[in-house]
Amino acid sequence: SAVAPWVALQAGDRADLRRRLLLEMAPHIAAGGLLLLLFLATGIVLWRRFGEPSLRLVEYLRRQAADERAPEPRVPADWAPWLHLTRDTFAAWRDAAAREQRSEMLKSAIVDHALTAVVTTDAQGVVVEFNPTAQRMFSRTRAEIIGRQAGGTIVPERVRDAYFDDLRRMRRGEVPQMIGRRVELTALRPDGSEFPVEVLLWPTQVGNETFITASLVDISERRAAAEEIARQREALRQAEKLAAMGSLLAGVAHELNNPLAIVMGRASLLEDKCSDPALRADAVRIREAAERCGRIVRSFLAMARSRPAARTAVQLNDLVRGAVDLLQYGLRTSGIELEQQLQPDLPPLLADGDKLGQVLLNLIVNAQQALAQAEPPRRLRIETGSDAQRVWLRVADNGVGVREHDRHRIFDAFMTTKAEGAGTGLGLAVARAVAIEHGGTLRLEAQSPFGRGACFRLELPLRAADAGEAQAVAQGAPHEAAVAGRVLVVDDEPEVASMMRDALEAEGYEVVSAESGAVALALLDEGRFDAVVSDLRMPDIDGRALWRAIRERDRTLAARFVFVTGDTLSPLASDFRRESGVEGLEKPFTPADLVQRVRRCMDRAR
Repeated sequence: SAVAPWVALQAGDRADLRRRLLLEMAPHIAAGGLLLLLFLATGIVLWRRFGEPSLRLVEYLRRQAADERAPEPRVPADWAPWLHLTRDTFAAWRDAAAREQRSEMLKSAIVDHALTAVVTTDAQGVVVEFNPTAQRMFSRTRAEIIGRQAGGTIVPERVRDAYFDDLRRMRRGEVPQMIGRRVELTALRPDGSEFPVEVLLWPTQVGNETFITASLVDISERRAAAEEIARQREALRQAEKLAAMGSLLAGVAHELNNPLAIVMGRASLLEDKCSDPALRADAVRIREAAERCGRIVRSFLAMARSRPAARTAVQLNDLVRGAVDLLQYGLRTSGIELEQQLQPDLPPLLADGDKLGQVLLNLIVNAQQALAQAEPPRRLRIETGSDAQRVWLRVADNGVGVREHDRHRIFDAFMTTKAEGAGTGLGLAVARAVAIEHGGTLRLEAQSPFGRGACFRLELPLRAADAGEAQAVAQGAPHEAAVAGRVLVVDDEPEVASMMRDALEAEGYEVVSAESGAVALALLDEGRFDAVVSDLRMPDIDGRALWRAIRERDRTLAARFVFVTGDTLSPLASDFRRESGVEGLEKPFTPADLVQRVRRCMDRAR
């Protein structure tokens, strides 16, 4: 029966009560369990359909973003288009990134291996790129320069203001004139040395930033080569000018030799004939002046003519006197006191006299030019001497001297300390080459005997000359006795022929003169002659043709042929000497020279 709940609770059995409660709650518990199972089943289905694919998709996207290879995840069918779009997007991104990377690697390789230095700075002048060629060029590592101001490291101080002004103009949007143009500038190394570079500048805009890149080439060698070419061109121009002047001098000297021969010969004859001491002294002065003129003319001819090297016995003192004669006027007008200390018994050298003469002229001219810049008194000393193995010469002055940093390169070709146009820088280089060619040395001594200035010392080894050459150089005694004979003198200059006739007749010879080669041949047909003295250069039949005609007739007389010329170094004279082997006599000459040649050729042909 129905009772109140609290009555049932109080009156009923506890076990019965629990049973009743379970029976009452069982439907509700069952319904709740079913709902829980339903929720679990729904969650599992949702997880498998959406959760797991979502996690797989997230992992796929992560690996794609990390550029890792990953298989496509299983996703619901309606997700497939979005998955494929994502996959294609990542593939395109990877391809673009790979292309960009390859491009950057290629650009980096090109820059790193470029033959030109590449330096990039930002708009403030801070270095952001410095390729290996730039590192070698500037003697700086990349770590040393990146992040530093180019203006304070590789730009010389004297042009830094202009460099920073250009940077400021670029920041204001202006374009400096040198942008996009090749210009030559000066760059700086860590040791403070500067060197020339060719620079091409261009700006690059990256976002809102502007960068300036410079391509630089070290043009030190190019500039040195250009300067050397310019020096060589100038030397060639000077050589061509000297060659033209030489030809002119040779012609003038040859024309002077005939009147000089007349003056010298007549003065010598007058000297022998004069009984009045005063007149005799005047004749001596005339002869000595003419002899000096003759030496100067011979020096001109020696400089003007080029010929193969020929070594004969030469007296170094005679070469010194010849050089001094040639330069004496310039030394005197420059106020230079010349002192000559020449060893009197100097042995002869076997050498090329013309080349050694050029060395002496160069040393004396250099001293003269150095003294021109010095304050008086200006002093020049020339000394000669010898020992058992060598002959030496010293040329010392008290001029401005040679600077210490120039001493080690004073003999280098094209090195000159003279003003522009005052020298080619070849003189001392050629002089040393001549000394070495002769087995000797030419050096700049540590100190001049005057205490200041320069002192050059030339040393040449003694080598035996044959007896004939040594005798020709030495001042030998005159021939003991005149040998009578009949001599044919041939010269188209009547005064020269007359002087030679008088000189030979004074020594007891019978002389017949002819004004041309044709007349000489006619005279040879008419009578016998013991010797022939002929000018080499004559119109019609010259001395060479005359000698050949005589050789066809009489080989003994051809061996007694003496040719006279105003230039023994000319090709005509040199070729004839080699062909004939006969005696030569250079104008101007003294009667004693003529008589000696005639006697010698007659003695040799006996």
